[in-house]
Amino acid sequence: MTTLEQEKTTQTSGSGPSSGARQLKLPLAPSLERRRLQSHLLLIALDCLAVAGSFVFVEYLYFGEISSAASDQQWMFILPLYLTAAMSAKTYSIEALTSLRYSQNRALLALLGAFTLMLFVAFFAKSSAQFSRISVGMGIVVAGVLLLWLRACVQPLIRMRCGLTAENVLIFDDGGVPVRIPHAWHIDTREHRLVPNRNDPHMLDLLGMFMANMDRVLVTCPPERRMDWALVFKGSNISGEIIDAEVMKLGVLGARRGQGFGALIVSTGPLGLRSRVAKRLMDTAIAGSALLFLAPLLLLVALLIRLEDGGPVFFMQQRQGRNNRLFWIFKFRSMRVEKLDAAGSRSASKEDDRITRIGRFIRRTSIDELPQLINVLQGDMSIVGPRPHAIGSLAGQKRFWEVDPRYLLRHSLKPGLTGLAQIRGLRGATDSEADLSNRLQADLEYLDGWTVLRDFRIILATLTVLVHDRAF
Repeated sequence: MTTLEQEKTTQTSGSGPSSGARQLKLPLAPSLERRRLQSHLLLIALDCLAVAGSFVFVEYLYFGEISSAASDQQWMFILPLYLTAAMSAKTYSIEALTSLRYSQNRALLALLGAFTLMLFVAFFAKSSAQFSRISVGMGIVVAGVLLLWLRACVQPLIRMRCGLTAENVLIFDDGGVPVRIPHAWHIDTREHRLVPNRNDPHMLDLLGMFMANMDRVLVTCPPERRMDWALVFKGSNISGEIIDAEVMKLGVLGARRGQGFGALIVSTGPLGLRSRVAKRLMDTAIAGSALLFLAPLLLLVALLIRLEDGGPVFFMQQRQGRNNRLFWIFKFRSMRVEKLDAAGSRSASKEDDRITRIGRFIRRTSIDELPQLINVLQGDMSIVGPRPHAIGSLAGQKRFWEVDPRYLLRHSLKPGLTGLAQIRGLRGATDSEADLSNRLQADLEYLDGWTVLRDFRIILATLTVLVHDRAF
C-alpha cells in the first residue's frame, strides 16, 4: 500500500505560506478477480447441488427410497449437460454476479437447454425407456425452483464480496470530453500531476499504481495525447480505452485494421446469416398459418368492402423497406375511392370523413393490416419489425427523415406488421415531431440485439393492443 501526498500551498492574508496535504492511498481498490472467481465457483457448486439434489429428492418422493439406480443415472446424466449449457449461456459471467434477474434467467435457460439435450441424446442412444418421464419432469421443475431460490439467497453475499458492478473501473480525466460512470474511480490528472510521459520511469510507476487491480481503465484527453496514453496502456497489461466523442456521433460499432490502414465500423447488417434464416422461417410459418386460419374472415371483409361502394378490396401504397428500397404494401381499403391518399401525406384522424363504415371498423380492430401477411410471404416484410411509413408522411410540418437523421437506421431491417412502438401504444397520426421521435426511439431499441424470444413476446403483446384508441 502506498500513500500519495499532494502538497497544496495557499496564501492567506496576514500570514506566510501554509501547506495542506491531500492523502490518497494506492492502489485505489482491492483486486476483484479472485472474488469473482470465488463467486462463480460458489454458483457452480450451488447449481450442482440444486440439480443433483432435486432429482434425488423427487426419486425419493416417487419411489420411496434413495437407493434407486435410476435416480443416480438421471442426475449424473443431466448434470454435465447443465454445466455445458450454463457455460454457453453465460450463466457464470460478470452480469450474472450483478443482476439477480439475469442470473436466474440464465440458470433457467441452461436447465431448459440441458433438458433438451437430455431428450436428444436419450432418443438417439435408445435409452429413454430407462428414465421415468414423471420423475424427470418433476426433477426439472424442482431444480428450476431451487435454482431460482438459491441464487436469490446468495446474491447479497456476492454483492457484499464483489460490489454493485463486480469490476473496478478507473477514468483518467486528462482534459478531454467529461465522462461520468457510476461506481467508477474518477481521477483528475492535473490535480495529481499525472502525465503519460513514456520517458519517465517514476511517472510510469505511479500510473501503474493508479491502474493496479483495475479491470477497465479509460482516459479522456485531447487528440495530441492519445498516442502517449495508448502506449502507456499497451505496456500496462490492462484493458485500456481512449474516449472519443466522434464514436457516439458516428455510432461506431468497432474498429478494423487492414493492410496499411485502419477503419471504424459504423454499420453492419443487424442480423447474421443464422438469425436471418431463423427469422425468415418464423415469418413464413406464422404468415402462412395465419392466412389459412383467417381465410374465412379475410373473405368476409373483402365481400363487405366490395358491397359497400363497389370499389377495390385492397389499397396499395408504396412504402420504404429494408435497404431503403420501395415496395407495394397491401391493406384492406378503408377509405372512399375518390379520397384515397396514395402518398400518405395526410394521416388518418379520429373523425376522418374519408373513412367508410366498414373501414372504420377494420381500422379500429387492426383488421385492415392483415393483407400484409402477403407482403410477409413475399419477403418484403417481417412479422415483427419497424412499421413501414408512407414516403409522403409528415411529423408536424416535416418529413420523417428531416426530424431525426437516425430515421434511416430503421431501414436496416425488414419492416414489420407489428413492433415495439405498436405494443407501447405509439401508433396513429404523427401530429407533432415528438410523436415520431418516440416511435423512432422504440424502433431503434428493437434493432439493438434481435432474438427469436423477443419477437415472440412482441407478437403476444400485440394481441392485447389490436383494438386501440389510437387505431383510426
